[in-house]
Amino acid sequence: MSQFNDSQPIFVQIGERIADMILSKTTKEGEALPSVRQISADLSVNPLTVTRAYQSLVDIGVVESRRGMGMFVAEGGHQRLLAHERQKFLTEEWPRVMARLAALDLDPTLLLKQGGKDE
Repeated sequence: MSQFNDSQPIFVQIGERIADMILSKTTKEGEALPSVRQISADLSVNPLTVTRAYQSLVDIGVVESRRGMGMFVAEGGHQRLLAHERQKFLTEEWPRVMARLAALDLDPTLLLKQGGKDE
């Protein structure tokens, strides 16, 4: 895992990395995720920061804690995460993309037809 950026809290960035593992199916439903201790040691961050990242995924039903065993991708977690990330994109990122397209006087329909190529 690479360095962190200053634009978001570290726990958010760690949560996004874990979410990417789930979305890409690197870690499948029912499989164990790296331990809090392992991630904190690998990234040189406080274990509480990692715990907070995991808790954000537990809160949306993507990850489950199994007492004495660790963190696991919940059954149905991939679909819940996909739905959550799609909604987040549509409410947070898409409005910024549309505003940027308007500012650049770009037609999204034309861009889709061209496959993003400028003619």
